[in-house]
Parts: sequence; C-alpha cells; structure tokens
Amino acid sequence: MSPPVISRDEELYWLALQLVPGLGARGAGKLLDRFRTPASIFRASRTELEAAGVSGAVAQSIASGCTFEDGVAQQEKMAAAGAVAVTIGDPRYPQALREIFDPPIVLFARGRVELLSALSLAVVGTRRATPYGIAVAERLSSDLAHAGLAITSGMARGIDTAAHKGALQAGGDTIAVLGCGVDVVYPSENRGLMADLARQGLIVSEFPMETTAFPQNFPIRNRVISGISLGVLVVEGAQYSGSAITARLAMDQGREVFAVPGNITSKLSWCPNLLIKQGARLVQDWNDVVSQLPAESRRHLIDRGRKRILVEGGETAAAPEASNLNEPGPDLGLVARRTLEALKVDTATHLDDLLATVEDTSTSELLAALFELEMMGLVRQLPGKNFVKVW
Repeated sequence: MSPPVISRDEELYWLALQLVPGLGARGAGKLLDRFRTPASIFRASRTELEAAGVSGAVAQSIASGCTFEDGVAQQEKMAAAGAVAVTIGDPRYPQALREIFDPPIVLFARGRVELLSALSLAVVGTRRATPYGIAVAERLSSDLAHAGLAITSGMARGIDTAAHKGALQAGGDTIAVLGCGVDVVYPSENRGLMADLARQGLIVSEFPMETTAFPQNFPIRNRVISGISLGVLVVEGAQYSGSAITARLAMDQGREVFAVPGNITSKLSWCPNLLIKQGARLVQDWNDVVSQLPAESRRHLIDRGRKRILVEGGETAAAPEASNLNEPGPDLGLVARRTLEALKVDTATHLDDLLATVEDTSTSELLAALFELEMMGLVRQLPGKNFVKVW
C-alpha cells in the first residue's frame, strides 16, 4: 500500500468536507476552487460560504464543524479495513478523473493504489448475463489485461464479475469501483473475489466506509468507472441499463466507446447493438480495442511488453493471440472431441441433450469426457447439469 502523502490532520479536513450533508462533489469542487484547501473552507464564515454559492443549511453544517467527529470515525474504519484516502490534490489521484465535470474530492481505496495511474479500460454489462456474455467478457478482459490494460468494472453480478475474473486469471491488473463502502461486500457471493481484488488489484469508492449499496449510488459511481478509463467496452445490456448510462457518460467525458455485437433477438443485445449503430467501435477481439487507443497509450503498452520480455522472459504483453472459436484444441479422445463440437459458447446445453447429440456414447463415457474437458479449461459446468464451451 502506498504511504500517505498528507498528514492525518489534513486528511481529517478532507474527510470532514466529503461528509458535509447536501454538499456533493460539484459543490465541494466549487468551494475548493474558491478557498483552495479544506482547512480554509472550514475557517470561512457562513456569509463567505453562502457567497461562494452553497445554501444556508450547507454553510451552517460547514461552519459548525459537525462532520469532524464522523471524519475521525472514518479514519478508524479505514485503518481497520486497510484502506486509504486519495484526495483530489493527491498526485496519485487519476488525472483523467480530475478532468470530468464533477470529480469526487476523495477516493477511498484498498489494495494497489498505484493502479490509479495505470492505463485502464472499463468493461461493463448486465447483471443478468448470458453464457455468451460471460464468455466474451472473461476472454476479452483476459486478453486486454495481458496486453497491459487495467480492467475497470463495478464488481456487480454478471459481466462485471466476469471482467474482473478474466483479468485476474491472466495475471493482469483490475480495478473495482463500488457503489458502497470499500469495506462492504456487495453482492455477497463476491466475497472471495473482493479478497482477491484487495490483494492483487484495487478497490475504490467515493462513498464513505460502511456505506450500504443503495440503488441510487450506482449511477453516481458509473461516472468514476468511465472517468478513470481510456474507454468503455459494453458487452451486454438492456435498453435502460447501467451499462447504457456508463456508455453515455463516457461519451460526455470524451472517452472511446466500444461494444460487442449480440443476438438481435435478445433484449440484452439492445444496448451494445444500438451503440454500434450510433458509432461505437465494434469489437470482435482485443486488438479492435487496442488499435483505437491514443498513439501515446499504445506506445506505453508496447514499452511495457518489451520490459516484460526482458524481466520475465515471457511473450510480449502487447500481442496475445486472438481467440478462435473454431480451433479444435489440444489432442482429445474421440468422445471428448465430439462433445466439444456439440457444445456452444453462447448457449448452455443440458446433460440429457448432450447424450442425445453425442451418439453411441454411454452416460459414463460422456461424464468422463466432460470432466476431461473441464480440467483442460475447455468446458464450464453451470447449475442444473448444464454445460458451455469456454471461449
């Protein structure tokens, strides 16, 4: 974890300002533009504060200093959770996020804080993802992380979870931007993933410690997901989904928008397909994203790949192999090969249907083949004895 760059007393002023009821990121930003530091804001009179554009009630809250006690409690909770506060004046704060309309004045962070300065790409999508969406999000995130990009998402169910897991499986970097406190596990089934992110990646939020994941928080956090990223890749999403909101925010912030095309009969393809119609970059593999990044960013990724070769002796991080759904894979037995050919990436197949498709095969032979394919990472089992091919 990075060492603090401000004193504990200075941090307390920032936290107290963040916690003023009704002030918000934009209001706090205006006060900082006028008074320069949180300490100067709290030394100002109520009249001076109102003259700077805040309401009487907010000015009274600031002048009374009532949020300092809450700030001390936040410092204690941060210490207990291993979190730090990264203020907008901190050199570790992402420069791209500073430039959006209403940047948070404080980010709470757990994990590798240095990832805030990494080149990152947001991968977002629906919570109710299809097997196709999960496969695409995992594979693209893995390839893009291998190419040197940090994968940013929101740790929600579905596409977000798949994106984080794909990056971690590639040994790459990933950032989770939460709509709750960085010490709150949401959703609860992602407890293990959150532990992995705190250890290998980064968890950030503008919401104070122990903040519950209220629904209204998620559209607010989406501007941070797009704000710290070079672009946003939408995998699946319905018409009025969070991923549609994030894509719109990315456009407003001047970020590149990418989308993976989907089945036109699926409601979850509405958002990415419409984005493509409106000019978003159609993505079939990792290079469709990397090739559209700014030249400086591409040079940075290439330099990082060269350093990786020198340090680790591995293949260049800037050129992972593109996915190919038609490759038969490694040497397989006849039953395993026929089983793999019968499975699909975008649709789960039940065991009984597989038995009917893979002819002249007993149940035990099929189960053995499925086990072999699962161990080789070519097949994944879903609940209810359903199976999909891994992309």
